[in-house]
Amino acid sequence: MRNDLADRRHQRGWSQGQLAEELGVSRQTVISLEKGRFDPSLPLAFRIAALFGCRIEDVFTPDED
Repeated sequence: MRNDLADRRHQRGWSQGQLAEELGVSRQTVISLEKGRFDPSLPLAFRIAALFGCRIEDVFTPDED
């Protein structure tokens, strides 16, 4: 799954640690999400979307196979 989490984070001027704190996850989780190595659980995806004031599908898009 692809995402634009890093872009959205940069637009807010947040570090990975700050985003992790806002979401209640570890910095390592944010790094894995941004690199596409980890797909979020549905509750985490909803928290991310709510934090950025958008829909889940605005942040995350499925890989095209």
